[in-house]
Amino acid sequence: MQLTPREIVDALDKYIIGQDRAKRAVAVALRNRYRRSCLSDELREEITPKNIIMIGPTGVGKTEIARRLAKLVDAPFVKVEATKYTEVGYVGRDVESMVRDLVEAAIRICMNRRMEDVRLIAEAAAEQTLAELLLPGVKKREHKPQNPLQILLGAGQTQPSDPEPTEEEKAKRYTERERVIAELRAGRLEQELVEIEVEEQSGKNDAMFAAGIDLNIGEMFGDFLPKKTKRRKLPVKEARRVIIQQESEKRIDMDDVHREALQRAEQDGIIFIDEIDKIAGAERVGGPDVSREGVQRDILPIVEGSVVSTKYGPVKTDYMLFIAAGAFHTAKVSDLIPELQGRFPIRVKLDALTQEDFEKILTQPENAVTKQYTALLSADKVRLNFTQDALKEIAKFAYLANENTENIGARRLHTVMENLLDDISFNANGQHPEIDLNIDAEYVDDHLGEEFHEDDIHKYIL
Repeated sequence: MQLTPREIVDALDKYIIGQDRAKRAVAVALRNRYRRSCLSDELREEITPKNIIMIGPTGVGKTEIARRLAKLVDAPFVKVEATKYTEVGYVGRDVESMVRDLVEAAIRICMNRRMEDVRLIAEAAAEQTLAELLLPGVKKREHKPQNPLQILLGAGQTQPSDPEPTEEEKAKRYTERERVIAELRAGRLEQELVEIEVEEQSGKNDAMFAAGIDLNIGEMFGDFLPKKTKRRKLPVKEARRVIIQQESEKRIDMDDVHREALQRAEQDGIIFIDEIDKIAGAERVGGPDVSREGVQRDILPIVEGSVVSTKYGPVKTDYMLFIAAGAFHTAKVSDLIPELQGRFPIRVKLDALTQEDFEKILTQPENAVTKQYTALLSADKVRLNFTQDALKEIAKFAYLANENTENIGARRLHTVMENLLDDISFNANGQHPEIDLNIDAEYVDDHLGEEFHEDDIHKYIL
């Protein structure tokens, strides 16, 4: 069932306070994808997403809105900084790398889904393999994928070269296997060491990676080169995870995964281009800013719609949703080249956070910072309780800190909370009985009053 725009906004409200205009814009953009999928093939080809530019200071929720939107519908998502394409004296990565990164994100999503589909079979196979490795007095065998019927029946693996065991040996072996499996399921063998084969990770050449060259010899030659493996001794707890991963991969058709991932990247992908205001601005004769317009012209064909080559195949960018964002303090959207402006027809302005917003951010979102610290300290038997007056004081100090120094939006709350709970976090050790701590306005003033005092802030107001 597809979410309606109102349902999308309601879902975003659980994590982001305010910014209703931005939420409405992304909700409509997401719903339009569903509406487009209902049309005929001929008409669908003609309709492209209406890309969005978010304008607002840092820390007000621009990135979070885009990230939560993608997570809401399990869409491939990648965030890039526009400034990384303008670094002076450094060969930055090609702008097409954002599309390749999106394809990689799509492959991870598709792989995770396929892994879940075969997880039960893979777990059963891993259990049989671990039982085989833990059986006493039995020659250890390299595990191979079994068919589902063997796994469900618990049948063991035999080597062709092994002599045929007698009926008595079979019965004894079966009884011993059942005992080991029962011990495994009871969790009593988690620290036992077993030897398994694991694939060696071949890292990319650092110099090539720094230069933006995404070449890997293994990828170029595909399956022609055998994969390097090595034997490692691991506790059963870790070995189980590795074997489940190996058994799952053996049951997944990677060609299907790649095809599905390319299709999802093309139709559902979301690319978030942050700090786009840093590549806008008045033209300059020379200096480091000379590359700004060049970067815009490089990004233009990606946003406009083009075909990008990846190691999994060509990808069209025509139907990807691009969300750009920037503070636009010193530049304006109109400072972008006209062609790029035209590819972002929807512009929404996000509001700076007020003291009341900070107070809501402290408690209302499902991942509110007070809930995070309460959960963290509960691990050390400390139960925190924040009074309403305390929340008002914390919000006031966060707002004043932003006014008096650099305005970093909601991120300021992490600084304030760390200072506020520093003594509690340091002294909590989990060795005492459970204790309840009430954080009230007086406690907040005592611990933050010195560091975040009310300066004369009228000089910061123009």
